[in-house]
Amino acid sequence: MCRSLEIFSVFPKHKLSGENQMSMTAVKALVNNQNILENFGLVEEIDEQAAEIISGGSVTIRNRIGRFVLYRLDGSTNTMRLEPGQEINLPADGGRRIEFDMYAGSPNLLIYRPYTLSNGQTYEFQSNSDTARPDDIDMYPVNS
Repeated sequence: MCRSLEIFSVFPKHKLSGENQMSMTAVKALVNNQNILENFGLVEEIDEQAAEIISGGSVTIRNRIGRFVLYRLDGSTNTMRLEPGQEINLPADGGRRIEFDMYAGSPNLLIYRPYTLSNGQTYEFQSNSDTARPDDIDMYPVNS
C-alpha cells in the first residue's frame, strides 16, 4: 500500500487529464487488486482456523518434571516417550485418551493411568505431592 501512496504523491494537486487520468486509473486498479489479494490471504487464514475448530482443535501436553514420561494414546500399545521440558501438540479429533506411567522414572514400577483429554486444553505432567512416593506424577490441566 505504501507504493500506491508514493505514486499518488507525484501527481500535481490540480485536476488530472489525459495520460495522468489513465495512470491514476491504473494505480486504482492496482490498489484494488492488491486489496483483493490481501483479502484472499485473510480468508485463507480464517479457513485454516475454522478447519482446526471443525476438526476438533488440538491438545498440548508438556512435561514439567525432571525425567521422561512414558505414554500411549487412544488405546494404542505403541509406547512413546516425552522428555523433560518437551511439549507436544496433538490433533484432538473429538477428544483424545492418554495413558501415562504414573510412576515415571521408577525402575521397578510401570503402571499406566488413563486420562481423557479435552479439545483445546493444555496439560502438564507434574509431580503428584498428594502421594507418599516421590516418583509419582499426575497430569494437570493448565492455562496456556
